[in-house]
Amino acid sequence: MEEREGEVRWDGLCSRDTAARDAALDTIGQAVLRRAESIASGAAADGLPVPAARDGLGEALARLLMLSKRCPFPDVREKSEAILSGVQELGIRIPRPLGHGPSRFIPEKETIQVGKEDATMHTLFAESFAALGRLDNVTLVMVFHPQYLESFLKTQHYLLQMDGPLPLHYRHYIGIMAAARHQCSYLVNLHVNDFLHVGGDPKWLNGLENAPQKLQNLGELNKMLAHRPWLITKEHIEQLLKTEENSWSLAELIHAVVLLTHYHSLASFTFGCGISPEIDCEGGHTFRPPSVSNYCICDITNGYHGVDEIHASPAGSIPVSSTESVCEVEALMEKMKQLQECRDEEEASQEEMATRFEREKRESMFVCSSEDEESAATRDVSRHFEDTSYGYKDFSRHGMHVPTFRVQDYSWEDHGYSLVNRLYPDVGQLLDEKFHIAYNLTYNTMAMHKDVDTSMLRRAIWNYIHCMFGIRYDDYDYGEINQLLDRSFKVYIKTVVCTPEKTTKRMYDSFWRQFEHSEKVHVNLLLVEARMQAELLYALRAITRYMT
Repeated sequence: MEEREGEVRWDGLCSRDTAARDAALDTIGQAVLRRAESIASGAAADGLPVPAARDGLGEALARLLMLSKRCPFPDVREKSEAILSGVQELGIRIPRPLGHGPSRFIPEKETIQVGKEDATMHTLFAESFAALGRLDNVTLVMVFHPQYLESFLKTQHYLLQMDGPLPLHYRHYIGIMAAARHQCSYLVNLHVNDFLHVGGDPKWLNGLENAPQKLQNLGELNKMLAHRPWLITKEHIEQLLKTEENSWSLAELIHAVVLLTHYHSLASFTFGCGISPEIDCEGGHTFRPPSVSNYCICDITNGYHGVDEIHASPAGSIPVSSTESVCEVEALMEKMKQLQECRDEEEASQEEMATRFEREKRESMFVCSSEDEESAATRDVSRHFEDTSYGYKDFSRHGMHVPTFRVQDYSWEDHGYSLVNRLYPDVGQLLDEKFHIAYNLTYNTMAMHKDVDTSMLRRAIWNYIHCMFGIRYDDYDYGEINQLLDRSFKVYIKTVVCTPEKTTKRMYDSFWRQFEHSEKVHVNLLLVEARMQAELLYALRAITRYMT
């Protein structure tokens, strides 16, 4: 079970060919059982109880557990279970999942169960598994919206695995740097594994200072993009492009910027939807036996309190009557109707529209949660970036003024798209498709109501996020935002977009209490794409200014 051989054997499971998967799994099973037999017979010879899995066996068993629960191919699930049973018969304890589904916020029974998906979803699952070697929890939550998931997976696959300016190990390391800015250990752990898998130097993982100077130089842009993108200037771009031997080419920089913004926004989705650790990663499984009550004292000390407490009610720890929630939905729909009537009757002047934008931008600074507090980055994740104290700051705090970014002067459609496509072919098209799907996605429903035009609500959410970043659309009346988005929803949006690591289940439960989980995931897709586009606009404008 040497590491190199093990990697080759796991790779074989990604094949679409059943015979190839069977052969790969047979090889894995033989190697795992040989190692388990060696451990068991050694313990018996010494008159000792059979020890826990060791020498790489534990990691292999955790991987098999993941395959038995999360692989889209039934043959792999069944064989993985059989191998685990064989190890258990030798007296060696096998792992069990710690969590209850792909999300801590959504009851497992309300998510798509692997093995029970329809044909369209199965195709997406198979493609994801073939590309990533796993069916990750992000995919299992995003699949509420298959059209978006297909676009997301296609874009991510292109960024990470297809021909491009950056070598593969750089791509995964940049993903680690970006996710670490928000202390997103879920994404960091996945990309640490991928980084090593494509031949990355393990020393780089000891801290950013151990990575090449070229990657270290990207740290400043990473932190500004993640927390204060409005501060990025053409001088920052020039510094990266003109640093002699460690300089970036324009094409490499575009690739890096797209990766950074992709993983900053994916960290928002991970925290916003309460994504659980992967079964085979740290925090996703345990070798401890279950207690009578299904969890033991060591689970409690690690923050796990059992499924009944986690999903006590649809509204979590925010008790609310169903009548009150229904009234919220009805009131929101009535406001949408009234705003539409006002639009038809009169249009505000340009001066009034500008005033309303500035008012909304100013008010967004004061939207914060009562749970908002500084959270120290854990050493495990913070080593992947510099200046751990650097975080999100509202625009005009301490008298600092940031000019409004007018979309009419620099937009994704007219400027950013063509710049990306020119320097990193096809990626502009992929991103454009993903933005449009997220923005236009609708099932014409709101909670229990059907045949509803939700375009006004979706636009308010998108424009509110851009407003928080100082981005203004001249043709939008920002007075609509206060009518459609209540305070608890604004708190959730701002937290997920600006400081996602502070998102709590209480925040998730407290907005849109009568809406389906799929609708709340839909909201998160809007947050992800609006945030990514906002970051890209600032970075691409700075690159354009450098080029001209």
